[in-house]
Amino acid sequence: MAKSVSPKELVKMIKDEKELAIVDVREQGDYSKAHILLSNSIPLSRMELHVADLIPRVTTRIILVDDGPSDPLCLAARAAERLADLGYENIYMLEGGIEAWRNQRLELYSGVNVLSKAFGEFVETTYHTPHITAPELKAKMELKENLVIFDARPKEEYYRMTIPGAINVPGAELVYRFFEMVPDSETHVIVNCAGRTRSIIGAQSLINAGIANRVSALKNGTMGWHLAGFHLEHHKDRTAPVPSLNNLKKARAHAARVVERFGIKKIDYETLTSWRKGTDQRTLYVLDVRLPEEFESGHLEGSRNAPGGQLVQATDEYMAVRNARVVLVDDIEIRAAMTASWLIQMGWPHVFVLTAGINNRELVQGPHRPKIPGLNNAPEVSPAELKHFLDSHDKIVLIDFATSRQYQDGHIPGALWIIRSRLPLDFGKIPEADMLILTSPHGVLADLAAKDMKEVLPDIPVRVLGGGTDAWIQNGLPTENGMTEALSPISDVWYKPYESKDAPEKAMQAYLEWELALVDQIRRDDTMPFRACRLK
Repeated sequence: MAKSVSPKELVKMIKDEKELAIVDVREQGDYSKAHILLSNSIPLSRMELHVADLIPRVTTRIILVDDGPSDPLCLAARAAERLADLGYENIYMLEGGIEAWRNQRLELYSGVNVLSKAFGEFVETTYHTPHITAPELKAKMELKENLVIFDARPKEEYYRMTIPGAINVPGAELVYRFFEMVPDSETHVIVNCAGRTRSIIGAQSLINAGIANRVSALKNGTMGWHLAGFHLEHHKDRTAPVPSLNNLKKARAHAARVVERFGIKKIDYETLTSWRKGTDQRTLYVLDVRLPEEFESGHLEGSRNAPGGQLVQATDEYMAVRNARVVLVDDIEIRAAMTASWLIQMGWPHVFVLTAGINNRELVQGPHRPKIPGLNNAPEVSPAELKHFLDSHDKIVLIDFATSRQYQDGHIPGALWIIRSRLPLDFGKIPEADMLILTSPHGVLADLAAKDMKEVLPDIPVRVLGGGTDAWIQNGLPTENGMTEALSPISDVWYKPYESKDAPEKAMQAYLEWELALVDQIRRDDTMPFRACRLK
């Protein structure tokens, strides 16, 4: 049975330097309204999809958080039972949940990836990162000044929208590829993202590496550019080339300065092998910070892909255990070193770079395939069988466990949308049925939900669509868009400002103001882990 800890006891745990995972089990939309700074969002509805990657050691101290006494779903208690069923042994619940944390006048944060966002603001105010406004940049572009714009986001975000003429250089790639793109030290280098964080971290990365050029972060990124009334480009594919041997040598020299300045530690492969043997005693994350396509072409077995810029931007999506060992891997150490310098300042005390990275090692290909505990292997129907059932039976009910964003973007016609963790409250809204067929994008979450569905509706046969909605689409079968049949409130996802269907400009402005306000909030927070490193 899970034990309880008070808010004050949790604060002590945060400071005791032992491994700790604070897990908020509410839906992301609810989490985004108010949560603890060092907590990770792992909703009960999707827990099995993420917990093995985020908390790989079953003896880790885990603190579960929900709303508190006002939560009719008892999410923390149910999460404790589920984690225990999955083999986790050291489980606590925050007594009184978020409500008790608030009553103790402890800081609560809105938004998502807040630790990383707050860190970006900390970096700007600590190191006084230079910035340039959208109107200032537009004027320079019109005068055809000697400048280059680097968009530090992943290519999917860059493809959606970018500053005219910007080249896609995800954050950890900046120092690595810099000299291949900027041979002239007089060129003014501008780094942008969608808002603020990756612009600031990217620009400061170049400055920390001792780049001779003038470097500026584009204030407020593409959102600031749009709000200034300027045109954005869409569907561009300008990318930075791999550096020549001579320019790689320059990049190595600059990365070496960062290694020295920030005291970055390196380990050899033998040490990593030894640590892997002791993962029952200490949590170990092995994160490959290269681009996804590089990772898939060959990586160390057991490593996960965490492209360096995104690892700093959204650390909580890759690691949940504070004070764990973190080993960063690439092929030339530059990207790993630059990423390590930021994690150290974010308050991760045990960060290491693997010497020589993946070179001369046995590699495996393909994407990372997470371990998903608790699968039921529920009886399946094929897409063709489901099509026949839906066309010929009135009382076949199809339930979709996708996120609301995925459901809106495209779902099987007639599918009812529901949040898995809300089944004990919302199952009464399901129409009378002779059979329930469950789906989700890949079919995995539907399989996990089959057991939950049998608990609330034990007398109705349950089947799962094999391969999920993806298989339906791959078979050329029709879909529809929009929230056509929602049985649960849409609280599962935090929507980005530019996804707002009502007054997106107002949402963008509010988001930028929220980011700026994080500086004052973390100054008040006794659990804030950031630390500045003096630049030599």
